[in-house]
Amino acid sequence: MKINVEIDCTPAEARAAIGLPDLTPLHDRYVAMMEEAMQGKVPPEMLETMMRGWAPMGEVGLGLWRSLFESGFKKDE
Repeated sequence: MKINVEIDCTPAEARAAIGLPDLTPLHDRYVAMMEEAMQGKVPPEMLETMMRGWAPMGEVGLGLWRSLFESGFKKDE
Protein backbone atom coordinates (compact mmCIF):
# COMPACT_ATOMS: atom_id res chain seq x y z
CA MET A 1 0.00 0.00 0.00
CA LYS A 2 1.25 3.45 -0.86
CA ILE A 3 -0.05 6.64 0.74
CA ASN A 4 0.85 10.14 -0.43
CA VAL A 5 0.23 13.20 1.71
CA GLU A 6 0.50 16.63 0.16
CA ILE A 7 0.70 19.67 2.42
CA ASP A 8 0.35 23.17 1.00
CA CYS A 9 1.96 25.73 3.32
CA THR A 10 4.58 28.43 3.36
CA PRO A 11 8.09 27.74 4.67
CA ALA A 12 7.27 29.78 7.79
CA GLU A 13 4.15 27.71 8.42
CA ALA A 14 6.13 24.49 7.96
CA ARG A 15 8.80 25.60 10.45
CA ALA A 16 6.12 26.55 12.99
CA ALA A 17 4.33 23.21 12.47
CA ILE A 18 7.43 21.22 13.42
CA GLY A 19 8.26 23.51 16.35
CA LEU A 20 11.25 25.44 15.01
CA PRO A 21 11.72 28.96 16.43
CA ASP A 22 10.95 32.05 14.38
CA LEU A 23 14.37 33.52 13.56
CA THR A 24 13.03 36.32 11.38
CA PRO A 25 14.20 39.13 13.73
CA LEU A 26 17.69 37.61 13.92
CA HIS A 27 17.83 37.18 10.14
CA ASP A 28 16.66 40.76 9.58
CA ARG A 29 19.37 42.09 11.93
CA TYR A 30 22.03 39.95 10.21
CA VAL A 31 21.02 41.27 6.78
CA ALA A 32 21.02 44.85 8.10
CA MET A 33 24.54 44.39 9.50
CA MET A 34 25.74 42.98 6.19
CA GLU A 35 24.24 45.96 4.33
CA GLU A 36 25.90 48.38 6.77
CA ALA A 37 29.23 46.60 6.30
CA MET A 38 28.94 46.78 2.53
CA GLN A 39 28.23 50.52 2.79
CA GLY A 40 31.25 51.04 5.06
CA LYS A 41 29.29 51.85 8.22
CA VAL A 42 30.68 48.90 10.21
CA PRO A 43 34.42 48.65 10.90
CA PRO A 44 36.01 45.72 9.02
CA GLU A 45 37.57 44.46 12.27
CA MET A 46 34.12 43.98 13.81
CA LEU A 47 32.91 42.13 10.75
CA GLU A 48 35.99 39.88 10.73
CA THR A 49 35.54 39.04 14.42
CA MET A 50 31.91 38.16 13.81
CA MET A 51 32.77 35.97 10.82
CA ARG A 52 35.48 34.08 12.74
CA GLY A 53 32.80 32.76 15.07
CA TRP A 54 30.50 31.79 12.22
CA ALA A 55 33.00 30.46 9.69
CA PRO A 56 32.18 26.78 9.16
CA MET A 57 35.73 25.82 8.18
CA GLY A 58 37.78 28.14 10.38
CA GLU A 59 40.38 30.19 8.54
CA VAL A 60 39.49 28.69 5.14
CA GLY A 61 35.84 29.69 5.57
CA LEU A 62 36.90 33.14 6.76
CA GLY A 63 39.05 33.54 3.64
CA LEU A 64 36.05 32.68 1.49
CA TRP A 65 33.90 35.30 3.25
CA ARG A 66 36.68 37.88 2.94
CA SER A 67 37.00 37.29 -0.80
CA LEU A 68 33.23 37.58 -1.24
CA PHE A 69 33.15 40.92 0.58
CA GLU A 70 36.18 42.24 -1.27
CA SER A 71 34.56 41.41 -4.60
CA GLY A 72 31.41 43.22 -3.42
CA PHE A 73 33.38 46.33 -2.52
CA LYS A 74 35.18 46.34 -5.88
CA LYS A 75 31.87 46.48 -7.79
CA ASP A 76 30.89 49.75 -6.07
CA GLU A 77 34.14 51.50 -6.96
